Amino acid sequence: MGGTRMDGTPGDDGHADGNPAGQNHTPAARTPESRPPETNTDHSGTATPPPPPQPKPTPDPEPEPASDPAPSRPRRRRILRRSLGALLALLLVPLLTAEAALWVNYTGDPAPGTRTRGRDALWLGHAWVDGRKAERDVRDLARRLRGTGIRDLYVHSGPLEHDGTLPASAYRKARWFTAAVHRELPGVRVQAWLGDVLATETPDGLRLERAATRTAILASTRAVLDAGFQGAHFDLEPLHSGDRNYLALLDDLRGLTHARGAVLSVAAHQIDPLPALHSLAGTATGHPKWWSQAFFGQVARRVDQIAVMSYDTMQPSQSLYGGYVAQQTSLALEVTPDGTDLLMGLPFYHENRFGHWAHAETVPAAVRGVRLGLSRTDAGRARFGVALYVDFAATEADWRAYRDGWAATPPTAS
Repeated sequence: MGGTRMDGTPGDDGHADGNPAGQNHTPAARTPESRPPETNTDHSGTATPPPPPQPKPTPDPEPEPASDPAPSRPRRRRILRRSLGALLALLLVPLLTAEAALWVNYTGDPAPGTRTRGRDALWLGHAWVDGRKAERDVRDLARRLRGTGIRDLYVHSGPLEHDGTLPASAYRKARWFTAAVHRELPGVRVQAWLGDVLATETPDGLRLERAATRTAILASTRAVLDAGFQGAHFDLEPLHSGDRNYLALLDDLRGLTHARGAVLSVAAHQIDPLPALHSLAGTATGHPKWWSQAFFGQVARRVDQIAVMSYDTMQPSQSLYGGYVAQQTSLALEVTPDGTDLLMGLPFYHENRFGHWAHAETVPAAVRGVRLGLSRTDAGRARFGVALYVDFAATEADWRAYRDGWAATPPTAS
């Protein structure tokens, strides 16, 4: 949400005097018509006829006054300013109204008991399965997670190739990592986080409309499950609302994962905060960003877990961001079936770029927003949690805010 920013004199009006240079002016009392004809006498005394009368010079016609644009140009400028002002008002009034609603969403107190249900998740970077991490790192991670509500780890194991294939070298330490986690954190599941850029807004990327690509993704999923992962977590972006090929892929993936006793989860785009905003954004920018609430529900019914990427929201303050998260939580709860885990993303990173202000998108604001949305919509929802993005960018303050605001359990000493 934002906006954009947007400046003759007449010629000389001299007149011709109607007299050629050097010509004498006739006295006012004697006009050429009343004077007698003059005669000249030469030196011999012979009279000569007077010279023929000279025609009276015709004065140059006065130039037509040039049309003066000065009065019309200011008028056009005024009309333009008024038109721009009206257009700006049309854009700003709904925006300011929506922002005011978000601020109101952030007020009030969360209901008692709106805390962790033990179904939280954490996104982990690629270093855990490519050989950069060791046993002591797993022990440190276990100390960090004990006493929290984290049950699932989404460890980055891709990305997929644009044709849907996945080289085994991308996750070569997967079996070691999953075994180490199960030893240190019994009951915590490890899922392979797979994704790629989709060719929805650029020429390059993964194309879900190709049946061969979807078939390759299924084969890649079988491979990561064979490597010891207990589930597959997909993050495909930018995924446009209403993508039928994505829904078809999820149907196939669910059949595969359930046959293997594994979990299918996805990272989901945010839901339209205003009706049909994804369509307006897609028309104006080519990047819809949001999903319709109906499409979100269609996705949620096909998976075991759906984690909303409730960050990168373009909100400029903590209260507006927290109100936005509260709204997203309510919208998602309304269409997520009771049998699907709904997780709301928390921003465990601190970048400043377009769409994300670190001073606004904080963990305390997100946690409060989650609790408020849960309180107002379905305070007793059991299959609900938060997902922390991402381990390698998190600070101690982020972990403390998660524990104090949501997990409410001190770390367990080892």
